Amino acid sequence: MPDLVVTTQELRPSSPVYGHARTIIKNNFVAMAGEYVGTTLFMLCCLGGTHVALLPEKSVTGDLSQPLNTSSLFYISLSIGLSLTVNVWIFFRVSGGLFNPAVSLGMVLAGCLPPMKGALLTVAQVLGGITGAAIINVLLPGELNAGTTLGGGASIAQGLFIEAILTALLMLTVFFTAAEKNEATFLSPLAIGMALFIAEMVGVPYSGGALNPVRSLGPAVVTHNFPGYHWIYWVGPALGSVLATCFYSLLKYLEYESVPGPGEAPHVPPFWRLPARGYLSTLSHPFAKRASTGTYSHEDDPEKGLRSGKDSQANTDNPTRVNRRGSGDAEIQSPVEDTTMANARLDRIEMLLTQLMQVRTSEGTQKSPAV
Repeated sequence: MPDLVVTTQELRPSSPVYGHARTIIKNNFVAMAGEYVGTTLFMLCCLGGTHVALLPEKSVTGDLSQPLNTSSLFYISLSIGLSLTVNVWIFFRVSGGLFNPAVSLGMVLAGCLPPMKGALLTVAQVLGGITGAAIINVLLPGELNAGTTLGGGASIAQGLFIEAILTALLMLTVFFTAAEKNEATFLSPLAIGMALFIAEMVGVPYSGGALNPVRSLGPAVVTHNFPGYHWIYWVGPALGSVLATCFYSLLKYLEYESVPGPGEAPHVPPFWRLPARGYLSTLSHPFAKRASTGTYSHEDDPEKGLRSGKDSQANTDNPTRVNRRGSGDAEIQSPVEDTTMANARLDRIEMLLTQLMQVRTSEGTQKSPAV
């Protein structure tokens, strides 16, 4: 019998070794490409919707003497929110679907993204924002009217903090729906898009609702119109991202996961431990005695004897087992809380079924005529 020869080629894994420099470069390039294309499409849709909504007027707020055009406001907010939702869902598994340098900053500060990759994604996002603005400027007739400007009488300081607070809302949504992996992570693009939609409904009339530096940079580059306060659309989102990251990091440090939410308490008593009131407390339970007795009894337990005296004493000492609340109140304790008791019941059921089959067989033999 020939010896089995195993070469190193046969032991080499089929998947690439991710620690290899060439693979790292390739992965970063793929992520950058995804961010570039995704940001381009995002800007294409949101700027196009904004331009269409503002065709009859120069600004969604218009003159201070004119009422707010809520139809245009809703159209702009919806186009931006849905555009982000769709593109995040498309590129979520390619690059993370960030499309926002402020979000990239927050992910880096929170340790969810390597600094080098965050810098590369930011470059791709800036280029994608300018590309998307240039494409929509060529596709639609007339000069692009989708820039972000202060309105509604808002000052530069007010615009700065509006951008910061609304970006913090968006950043927290990203942290708790996308960065935190749970059963609802696949719905994170929808939650992120809804958060942006709500933020735009508030921010558009006053700060322009950028919440994203490239959202302001793209139209400004294409139209060659940089207002003197353009810096607030960089500092504001960055400040909001830092604030959201600090709050998220604090909650992680305090282990917020251990705090049960409504309906998620780890020690919610089952139905048989809930206090019985009124007439129900007078009914006999097959597996428990009234709490007024203060002890657990096996009189009605079909598995009497399976519990040792030590187990009974442990049940008696358990403060959560019985709770005397007053007249007509009782609390019931489960007698079967482990697999041992369950297996014992299954064995007994099997034994009873076997005995029943034997009885039926013997009766059939007695009734059959003798040959």
